[in-house]
Amino acid sequence: MANRKFVDRNGQHWEVRDRSHNEWVLEPIQGNTALPRSVRPPTYETDPFELTDQELRRLLEQSETTARPQGPPKKSPFID
Repeated sequence: MANRKFVDRNGQHWEVRDRSHNEWVLEPIQGNTALPRSVRPPTYETDPFELTDQELRRLLEQSETTARPQGPPKKSPFID
């Protein structure tokens, strides 16, 4: 199955992966160094191929990154 591709306002390329009924993942492709983003699909459409580029850009702008940078590991409260 093919994935839907689009270009954001900055000219960066993205691919929409339909992970489930409630989640799509926007993956950076073709040299885009951004982090992947998890988005909730709109309630009016379940197929990313039916959305316009403008609608996908809006989802991208409203999304949070899925891969957050992690800090140093926390110390365990169970170790002396």
